[in-house]
Amino acid sequence: MIRVLGLKKNLKIDVREKFSIIQRRIEEKTLLLGEVCTEVVIISTCNRTEIYFDSNKNTNVVIDDIFEKLNWNRNFKDSFFYYENELAVKHLMEVVCGFDSLILGEDQILGQVKEAYEMALKLGIIKSNLKKLFQIAITCGKEFRDKSKLNKIPVSSSSIAVNEARKNGCASFMVLGFGNVGELVCKYILSGKFDVLYIVVRNTSTVNIENDKVKVIPFHDRQIHYDEVDCIISCTSAPHPVIWKNELPDKKLEVFDLALPRDAEEAVYSMKNINVYDIDTISSIDIYNREKRKNVMFENKSIMDKYIEEFYEWKKLQKVVNDIIKIKKFGEKVYKRRYETFKNKKNTKDNEKLANTLIKSTSDAYVNRAIEVLKEEELKGSGEECLRIIRKIFYEIQ
Repeated sequence: MIRVLGLKKNLKIDVREKFSIIQRRIEEKTLLLGEVCTEVVIISTCNRTEIYFDSNKNTNVVIDDIFEKLNWNRNFKDSFFYYENELAVKHLMEVVCGFDSLILGEDQILGQVKEAYEMALKLGIIKSNLKKLFQIAITCGKEFRDKSKLNKIPVSSSSIAVNEARKNGCASFMVLGFGNVGELVCKYILSGKFDVLYIVVRNTSTVNIENDKVKVIPFHDRQIHYDEVDCIISCTSAPHPVIWKNELPDKKLEVFDLALPRDAEEAVYSMKNINVYDIDTISSIDIYNREKRKNVMFENKSIMDKYIEEFYEWKKLQKVVNDIIKIKKFGEKVYKRRYETFKNKKNTKDNEKLANTLIKSTSDAYVNRAIEVLKEEELKGSGEECLRIIRKIFYEIQ
């Protein structure tokens, strides 16, 4: 049974960050959940913590197992939503198409879902139902974005942060972290006017940007350059704060904290000259384009419905997969037997006559069997339905 357990969207950020799974822990946590579920995919982003899994266990039992494996506080169970089967499938499709994002239609979630799927695939923790569901969902998300042209109304927490900073007069930037989000932030900064961009990373060799205004510095040197910027955009995957009150200069500073858990310690939020935006604040800024994106997305909702139907068609066909394999094996057996006959007799017989005999005998093997079955079913009273199927098989063949 396909299921999803995820954090509700209306929770305060201090609750959400308790259950955030940082990227370097995803592999470890996925393997842990693999001990209690048949298949598992974990999606953990700055706005989302969701676990997709396949299990035949009782609902309460498997949820308790998940909380235990992840060392989560069971007193917070009410902070989670839970869907299974049709609702779980629909939810994933809504996620990849951007219907379920805090910033409606945001453009990062599809890539994040793909990464989560590829991680689970690498670990061998998805094999059947979830594997097919995520394959179809990712294809759905790609087509949805292509057909709806959402890229013409670009939006993400990264773009909102950079745009808001520029509106507030910022021209010198510091970006902490250069993962997917950090790279996107830098891309938006580089696409407009700026005086200087400091990119702060653990390993400076991982960033290769040829621009005199870009300075790549090691993480431990960040404090030295705080005085030289008017905007800090932080998007690390650290499990603890990396922006501390006692390290910040006494000057006007815009701080955009795109991380979860948050990168800025709580005390930074109350500093007089520091204007701090967390991921919830950034989401609330997105008003201007929201209605436009909403209309475009709902006009193309049929794409999502098409792929949901495709998944259920695949699911139905799984009931006959074993029979399909047996039918193919039978066909292989018939073909090989006649091919062996041809090889053994090709030098002693007229080859054209031999081929004609073998091809006809192959055809007769199926036709005669179909006739036998039709007679048997007619005597049982179900000849009409049997005849309908046989006609479909034999009359429409090319």
